[in-house]
Amino acid sequence: MFNFTKSRARSNRPSSLGGMDFVDPVKKSGLVRKIIFATSLVALCITIIKFSPSLSSPSPFSSHEAGITHVLVTGGAGYIGSHAALRLLKDSHRVTIVDNLSRGNLGAIKVLQNLFPEPGRLQFIYADLGDPKAVNKIFSENAFDAVMHFAAVAYVGESTLDPLKYYHNITSNTLLVLEAMAAHNVNTLIYSSTCATYGEPDKMPITEETPQHPINPYGTAKKMAEDIILDFHKNSDMAVMILRYFNVIGSDPEGRLGEAPKPELREHGRISAACFDAARGITDGLKVRGTDYKTADGTCIRDYIDVTDLVDAHVKALAKAQPGEVGIYNVGTGHGRSVKEFVEACKRATGVSVKVDYLPRRPGDYAEVFSDPSKILRELNWTAKCRQRVEGLGEQPISHMDLFESG
Repeated sequence: MFNFTKSRARSNRPSSLGGMDFVDPVKKSGLVRKIIFATSLVALCITIIKFSPSLSSPSPFSSHEAGITHVLVTGGAGYIGSHAALRLLKDSHRVTIVDNLSRGNLGAIKVLQNLFPEPGRLQFIYADLGDPKAVNKIFSENAFDAVMHFAAVAYVGESTLDPLKYYHNITSNTLLVLEAMAAHNVNTLIYSSTCATYGEPDKMPITEETPQHPINPYGTAKKMAEDIILDFHKNSDMAVMILRYFNVIGSDPEGRLGEAPKPELREHGRISAACFDAARGITDGLKVRGTDYKTADGTCIRDYIDVTDLVDAHVKALAKAQPGEVGIYNVGTGHGRSVKEFVEACKRATGVSVKVDYLPRRPGDYAEVFSDPSKILRELNWTAKCRQRVEGLGEQPISHMDLFESG
């Protein structure tokens, strides 16, 4: 039988007390040495990482570089913004895209990343421009030379159903972007506006001097954003270009980018995307809203401009932007075409007999709008080239649709 008492007498080790394990002082000192060694090793690794050339070098996006214009493209995952980013990258600009993907398409970002994989060319930041802390962080960590502000919800019909969304997303978010630009000394703004700020003028075509009387929340929110920019500019040396688009259609001629509205938003979307969706069988026919307008065939008349032409206007605006000056331009073809004409052009271009349902008017729509683009031609040397190319072939102007495919 083991003699516990004698065993204790022959040992200098204390027994376990209260369930606690005994720690041998020799082993304890070894453990301490191991901890010290491990701590020293971690510290060494941190030091190596900190001073590693590949990791300690600042991001090319965080500093200005002579000869390179770094452009922040808000909403760059969207239809127009992604095409603008593509053009800027092709023109050797550095591009940062900020988008919360609520309306944008991650597929567009992947296309751009695959086309321009070189370091320092393109970065994508997932963020909401309605978050002041996020916006300030973006501007504090990046050295922007200019901002192209596309990010916005942009459906007239939806704006009449949910106006507060439009005032938050367009007006309030533009204010936050402008404040961040001022705080971080970014002095060039190309602002994406709309002909919807004019409402429904009595006289056509619309010039930049036409009074602005919007008739839907979308147009009102955009005009409010314009007013904020112009009021701020009165005491600023910022270079500002405001581009008021008419109806955008088309896509990248090489088929790399297009318009792909989310399924739940298709009913609010552009007639161009709706036509092609119907022709391709994505939707069950086309819905045309309003056949009793005071136009030749009863449907709305719009000025359809190709997205590649629109992007070209932005590039020319960026090149011509001058400190302390404001430029306001209509971006259109100068010719109006009815919705019925557009639908017939879609049928000819696709060879598909699209089923069309004619429905009552959509709230917030106007009968006829088309631009006078003479100012932008005179001052920026811009004109709608896609339309001219097709007219040169002897086609009807509206048939330039057959050059492009949405989505």
